[in-house]
Amino acid sequence: MEWNFETLRIEYKDVLQKSFKAKNLDILEQKVKSLNKTEIDLKSPLDQTFRDILLKLLEEQVDVEELKQFVEFSIHSCRKGLSSPTMPVILLGDIFETLTLDTCEDMFNFVEQNVHVWKEDLFFTGCKNNLLRLCNDLLRRLSRTTATVFCGKILLFLAKFFPFSERSGLNIVREFNLENVTEYGTDPSDDAITEIQTGSEKHVIDFTFYCKFWQLQDFFRNPNQCYTKVQWKLFCSHSSTILNTFQGIKLDYVTSDNNTTVGYFAKYLTSQKLLDLQLHDVNFRRSVLLQFLIVFQYLISTVKFKSESYELKSDQKDWIQNQTEKVYNLLKETPPDGEKFAKIVKNILAREELWNSWKNDGCPEIKKVQSTSIESEKKTSETKKPLLGDIIKEANSQGRYYMGSGELTKLWNLCPNNLEACKGKERDFLPSLEDYFSEAIEQLEKPVKDEEILLKDGNFGWRALRLLARRSPHFFTYSTTIMNPLSSYLEMMVRKIAHERPGKSQENSQEGQNDAEIDNFLTEEEQGTEELKQNDQEEFVDDSNPRQDHKITVQQLLYFSQKISPDWEKLAVKLGYKPDEIEFFKNENPTEFEQARNLLQIWFEDDEDATLDNLLYILEGLEMHEAAEAVRNELNSTMDT
Repeated sequence: MEWNFETLRIEYKDVLQKSFKAKNLDILEQKVKSLNKTEIDLKSPLDQTFRDILLKLLEEQVDVEELKQFVEFSIHSCRKGLSSPTMPVILLGDIFETLTLDTCEDMFNFVEQNVHVWKEDLFFTGCKNNLLRLCNDLLRRLSRTTATVFCGKILLFLAKFFPFSERSGLNIVREFNLENVTEYGTDPSDDAITEIQTGSEKHVIDFTFYCKFWQLQDFFRNPNQCYTKVQWKLFCSHSSTILNTFQGIKLDYVTSDNNTTVGYFAKYLTSQKLLDLQLHDVNFRRSVLLQFLIVFQYLISTVKFKSESYELKSDQKDWIQNQTEKVYNLLKETPPDGEKFAKIVKNILAREELWNSWKNDGCPEIKKVQSTSIESEKKTSETKKPLLGDIIKEANSQGRYYMGSGELTKLWNLCPNNLEACKGKERDFLPSLEDYFSEAIEQLEKPVKDEEILLKDGNFGWRALRLLARRSPHFFTYSTTIMNPLSSYLEMMVRKIAHERPGKSQENSQEGQNDAEIDNFLTEEEQGTEELKQNDQEEFVDDSNPRQDHKITVQQLLYFSQKISPDWEKLAVKLGYKPDEIEFFKNENPTEFEQARNLLQIWFEDDEDATLDNLLYILEGLEMHEAAEAVRNELNSTMDT
């Protein structure tokens, strides 16, 4: 008889049914051994036969216990080497796809109880992706509000099954659940004003307070909004209002003798009529205060995948520090056991800092370190140093790079995929001179300790030179003066930037002294250049360099605007304009052509780097080829004339 997939499948069907019915795997094993002389694959037909028998059981609507026994039978078959190691989980996937959710929960208990089986070497490698897909499919079918317990079981199972450092179970890039939108009433006609008197203070709970309270949930689901100027002010205003109200409303906690359990809800109701009652609820207040602490911690923490522009200023950090202390005081005042609860929360958030650092380091595998005596550790460290090859090998095994320098090693391990990280839009920005050198200017005005001087930091100096080459007109000024060390040159440039800051008052009593200090750093040629620049800042053009086009004609402005109009927003982002400024261009100008014209006109008027050369460089980088060609032709025609 010629054996093929179909003939083996038919041959296996009767044998598998008999073997499962008798709960005797030897019957199936003997049949497989009798076919071992054939050269074709025996596992694939048997795997398909398992699924065929399962489908028949499902059609007969057998009880869950028999389905569990059938999956157990397939596990024993895998251990005997008769079928593929992925077969039990494939059968579970077929079962969950056909059962109702209530029956699925009973069946999932079987999956939980056999977590030790799935973690065996035989099953783990082949089954882990199938099990993850099975659990995710179940979570998509379940409601997070009505099936909270079942969803929790699935997540706990995944936590037990996967190793602690398994990246598929970690939110590596710190993404927020932006779909978690809190809806609340926006009709002011439903305004129900409530006044709460606490001592000499009176707190009004009206529609305005109601809107401020629930608007904070939008900041809690997406804290990155707080890094923009307008949203930060809004967040501070709403937070201060809510926390001051909490501070004014003292809570009383009444204990009950009966053993009733306290209910916790995944999401609170947002009706305005309930807000007065919610403000007097202990669990509600603790929930809101804990949200404040989590957001405050994120805003001031160093997060690996956070954009470099997402950094708070010193006054903003001070505000967060003050508000954090206020929140902890409110938690201590909230009964019952306020002091104990506040202490537990502080410990939990402190541990979160450790997990944050662990993620920043690339989630290295956590291993138990065997305890050794202090003498043996000292002896080992003194007699044997790790070889460079061993260090690189260890780094490669952890998916990391070792570059020999601490800063380079840190830079190369910021992102798992360095090429993709270089393409990130958040990396494509150019800070202003005032923003970047603000701290250095403050240090010049208020001297600090020598070891804290920012200008002597090599990393700061390297970035400063790159920024000066792009932003400062003084960087390429001809000079025979040799600045050694680098900190002296940077100090000279910082003093120039501080002297030329926009809005600097001419009545400043230190201006004469600053001019004298600048003159000490400049050679005679540089002083002559400075005087010429001050006398004729707007019209200074070197006739020997026809490519120095700081001006743009009306005809060029209209011509370039027509070319860039389809993609003017992409150019605006590259030029450093923020979303609210781009929205301003849209609101003020009805057409894309006029929006592009307004953008170019303001850029050439306000930005000292606004030249046709720089515009051509930027357009080529953005792959706006048609517009770049138009600018290039204008530059060439200028050269010819």
